[in-house]
Amino acid sequence: MKDTRLASIARPALFAAALLAGAAAAWSPGASAASAAEISRDSAQALKQLQEKEPRARALAEKAVAVLVFPKIVKAGMLVGGENGDGALLRKGRAEAYYDLSGASFGLQAGIQTFSYALFFMNEKALQYLDRSDGWSLGAAPNVVVVNKGAAASMSTTTLTQDVYAIPFGQEGLMAGIGLEGTKVTRIHPE
Repeated sequence: MKDTRLASIARPALFAAALLAGAAAAWSPGASAASAAEISRDSAQALKQLQEKEPRARALAEKAVAVLVFPKIVKAGMLVGGENGDGALLRKGRAEAYYDLSGASFGLQAGIQTFSYALFFMNEKALQYLDRSDGWSLGAAPNVVVVNKGAAASMSTTTLTQDVYAIPFGQEGLMAGIGLEGTKVTRIHPE
C-alpha cells in the first residue's frame, strides 16, 4: 500500500519537473542560438544598466581586468531544476570571448525566473584560469565572492581582495526554495 501511494505521488512530481525543465530549455537564451553580435550588444547593455543602478558595480568595473556578463539567465525547477544563459567577456568595453552558463540544482524548489549575472575578474590570474579551464565550475578556484546588496554597501575599492566578484541583478519571476547548485561556465563560439 505504501509503495503504491508513494508511486502515485512521485510520478506527477517527476512529470511536472520534466515538463518545467523542458519549458525552461525551450525558453532559454541558448535555445534561440543568439549571434555573437546579439550577445555582445545585450551583455554591454546589461552591464551599463547595472552600473547605472549600482555605483559600486561601476567601481568594480573600473578596477577589473575584464567583466563576464550574462544578460539573461533562465532558471526553472520543480524539485530538479536547471539554468542557462549566454554571455560575453568584456574587456575595455569590447567583447573578447563568449560563454555559456549552465547549471543544475536539486532540492526543495519550484518556479521559474530570469536574472542577469556579472562576474568581475580582478586580476589576470583569475582570467587565465577561465581561459585554461575546460568549463569553469563556479565554486572551484579562483575565489568567487557573490556580492548582494548588503555586501555591496560595505564594499570599497580598498577592500577588494578576491579574484572574482559576482553580482546577480535584474531578477524577474518567482523561484522559491533552496538547493545544491552546480554551475559551469564554458566557452562557446557563436556566429
